[in-house]
Amino acid sequence: MSHIDTMTEFSDQSPLRRKARASLSNAAGRFDLQRAAVDDGWSNTTDSDEPGVPRIETDIRFEQARSLINYNKSPDLPFDRSINTYRGCEHGCIYCFARPTHAYLGLSPGLDFETRLIARPNAAELLRHELSSPRYKVATLAIGTNTDPYQPCERDLKLTRDCLQVLSEFAHPVAIVTKGALVERDIDILAPMAARGLVRVGISVTTLDPDLSRRMEPRAPSPARRLAAIRRLRDAGIPVRIMCSPLVPGLTDHELEAMLAAGAEAGADAASWIMLRLPREVSTLWQEWLAEHAPLRAEKVMNRLREMHGGRDYDPRWGQRMRGEGPYADVISNRFKAACKRLGLNQRSEPLRSDLFARPPQAGDQLALF
Repeated sequence: MSHIDTMTEFSDQSPLRRKARASLSNAAGRFDLQRAAVDDGWSNTTDSDEPGVPRIETDIRFEQARSLINYNKSPDLPFDRSINTYRGCEHGCIYCFARPTHAYLGLSPGLDFETRLIARPNAAELLRHELSSPRYKVATLAIGTNTDPYQPCERDLKLTRDCLQVLSEFAHPVAIVTKGALVERDIDILAPMAARGLVRVGISVTTLDPDLSRRMEPRAPSPARRLAAIRRLRDAGIPVRIMCSPLVPGLTDHELEAMLAAGAEAGADAASWIMLRLPREVSTLWQEWLAEHAPLRAEKVMNRLREMHGGRDYDPRWGQRMRGEGPYADVISNRFKAACKRLGLNQRSEPLRSDLFARPPQAGDQLALF
């Protein structure tokens, strides 16, 4: 139930060992100054396709969190609070902007991020406690802003589902972001909430090319499967946004209109886009991935990104970090707007309701007189 002090650095990075993983390296995080090769109890080396070449298995540790709701004041975000039931994400998307957060745990933003996960088994209990506070002021709560709430381990742990049960009991508005088809499992909770104007789901689609998707986000559902999830959610009356996020210049940008059209055909009623972001260690990891999987496009991709960020790989300034600036960023923005108008995805979404929020009766509450 504790954080990890040191982590084993993988010495064998053969393709077989990295199968179904995106990161090519596992460099020490910036706070792990004395990284040592030790057996810390996480290693789980099972047989692979080649004798003597162990696969990198997923390991999960549990953390008894002290608080759950995170607050932010970012003008780039349409919400001011969020929750995350997991740290790290098994989907392994090489471009994930959340990778650097693993460094705060003394872990690598590389392979550790997608193989050394931390789950918060008391998440629902904490959420209920925080929502029950007399000082709590209701506003839409976001789930999935850092790591995916429907990554593979959620199938067994059900921490996201437990939190949704709490939000449903409190009639609390919630916005979910995911690329996991497992969201369909919770339609029994989400559909009644949607009927009351309490939920919206965003499904991230980064490419329609299944081969590129498998290499770039190795353990996420295929693009076709995500589109099927949009359709099933909409059939259940749940509003869904297709999120073209991230859009990769020189690699997936040509698919923008096709992705939006596929989302509209599946039933999405809104859309959004975010340009590829490369904060801190993500830039190195991304460029390693490009060199192996798209070497002929690597220079073009990086030149486009730097063109939009004043010559840097990434500009963290509010108002610039999500979209970039300059002629290329303007072209993408105009293409997005034109496609959304043509497809009917430019309608303003109705705000989620906050007026229904109510704290359910708690054990020990004084009974009402009337």
